[in-house]
Amino acid sequence: MRVLAIDPAVRNTGYAVLEGSARQPVVLEYDVIRMPDSLVQSAALAGIRTHLAEVIARHRPDEVAVEGIIYVQSHRTAITMGAAHAAVLIAAADGGLPVYEYPPKKVKSAVVGRGNADKSQVAFMVRALLGLAETPPPDAADAIAIAIAHLQSSDPLKASLVDRRRV
Repeated sequence: MRVLAIDPAVRNTGYAVLEGSARQPVVLEYDVIRMPDSLVQSAALAGIRTHLAEVIARHRPDEVAVEGIIYVQSHRTAITMGAAHAAVLIAAADGGLPVYEYPPKKVKSAVVGRGNADKSQVAFMVRALLGLAETPPPDAADAIAIAIAHLQSSDPLKASLVDRRRV
């Protein structure tokens, strides 16, 4: 299986493409889509969608995994996060790909073993689990963790560790 995993945000969207199984995942590509603060939100969202469409065309993933929207106290933050999430869903829909959503705490638990792990712990474990030469940037590491959780959800021995929802 080949999965495109995405940690959506308007200014720094992490993504990763992994192939294989929960037992032997291989990283094909990871990066962070950075949108400058000078760009208006609508242009940033269009940029995210365009960049992800290019990644989809280049790697032809079977499925897309995305981090679910977390609870936030600010309505403005929730709307911004929802807009970035929507840009991801549209890029996946344009590519005809099924999308699965994972709660952040379940992703962290699947990779680190604790749902309240911080970004540096996730990045460290991603590097260790995949034998990467360098630690990925935090947003890309989160995307890799989402991909690992997705692959685990497809493994009958590990599926109970991860909640997934098709969106």
